[in-house]
Amino acid sequence: MLNYIRFLIRITHAHRIFRRYFVVNGFDGALTTLGLIVGFYSAENVAVSVMISACMGAAIALAVSGFSSAYVSEAAEREKELKDLEQSLIKNLDDSAHATAARLVPILVAVVNGMAPLSMSLIIISPLFLVQAGVELPYRPLECATALAFLTLFLLGAFLGKISGRFWLWSSLRTLAIALITAVIILSLEY
Repeated sequence: MLNYIRFLIRITHAHRIFRRYFVVNGFDGALTTLGLIVGFYSAENVAVSVMISACMGAAIALAVSGFSSAYVSEAAEREKELKDLEQSLIKNLDDSAHATAARLVPILVAVVNGMAPLSMSLIIISPLFLVQAGVELPYRPLECATALAFLTLFLLGAFLGKISGRFWLWSSLRTLAIALITAVIILSLEY
């Protein structure tokens, strides 16, 4: 079954779409969570439970939005491609691998698109969960979460550099600069 799914992904070239959606929505999740964390940092004295609830609310909303928007758009694209292929071949392809891929790939793309922001957000707010569970951290939880947000965005940049064949550090520094600019804008609005 797994080999068949790989085959369907290969014939539709969906691995590129998975990668693109993972990076785009992962970036959205990380940057949104960073924005919330920086906002909490500047607000001071916000309860950890409130921070977790707000971050989880945003992460879940991004996940649901990512899943549903990717599914709807990808299903429409795959259906159009299948119809175009059927017209080119002058043949009904309902029982073909291409038809199966047209049904399955949108679901897989939607899962990737939905899980990317959720997973990035969960990584970033993990220090808040640890503090709530009574674990002592070497730094304050918001500082740890901010560092994880910057690290996550830096690593996404490195991944983009690897994909594009560019020097990974330049891509990493670019995504890190975006994170820093975002944090500075949020902090400047508070003052």
